[in-house]
Amino acid sequence: MTDRLVDEAKLLLRNVSFEVVSQGAEALVFKTKIHPYYNNDEDESSYIIKYRPRKPYRHPKIDKSITKSRTIGEVKFMFKLAKAGIKAPRVVSTDYLNGIIWMEHIGYALPDGKESTLKNWLWYLEKMTGESLSEEVQRICVEVGYLIGDLHLNDMIHGDLTSSNIILDRKGPALIDFGLSSYSALPEDKAVDLYVLERAMNSTHADYASEYNSWLLKGYEKAHSDGHFSKQANKSFAEIIKRLEDVRLRGRKRSMIG
Repeated sequence: MTDRLVDEAKLLLRNVSFEVVSQGAEALVFKTKIHPYYNNDEDESSYIIKYRPRKPYRHPKIDKSITKSRTIGEVKFMFKLAKAGIKAPRVVSTDYLNGIIWMEHIGYALPDGKESTLKNWLWYLEKMTGESLSEEVQRICVEVGYLIGDLHLNDMIHGDLTSSNIILDRKGPALIDFGLSSYSALPEDKAVDLYVLERAMNSTHADYASEYNSWLLKGYEKAHSDGHFSKQANKSFAEIIKRLEDVRLRGRKRSMIG
């Protein structure tokens, strides 16, 4: 399946060499050294290409319409993130009809060669260094929580908030992958975003999830207390946490029922 989709991408990205970074249900992610508009041999920058392949089970016209709509929506979301000063990759180029988003590559390679997602970074510390609960880990988790707080204060919902979709850059944490993102001022939607991350931490970092989640919420609360109209933001924080408790309870009930 992946080989076929990669071959399709090569037909669209002619004369562009790339490597596959990941494949999800909706898209493939490639990494390349090639800029879409110019060629500079002295430029050592790298770029990410996100490609939404066609879905053979959908009618071609419907498929093209859905691909175009979702690609435009994701690009618009990324532009609004940039306008709000929320750390995320910068869009370089887009091909709406073919479902391609060309963006800057942020992050770095960990000592084991993996991309510096929060998930990979924590895994590396847990398995290789034994420094899983260090002051640096606490600082990073608080910064991630603060970043998510900024996102929600702008009434933006990530929609797939896992430790794989948070990347550590030299300048701090950043958010990636906005294919399921949306806009909402509702505490419920923001609580669900937090719950998805909490569940992801519990499942992928089980031994230390309690501390990680506590530090994340500490940063999230700090973003609300530091923000404009802090009195209103603090009230919003209290409402979101109340909703988070409700979402947790519903999640536990579903687990018990099966």
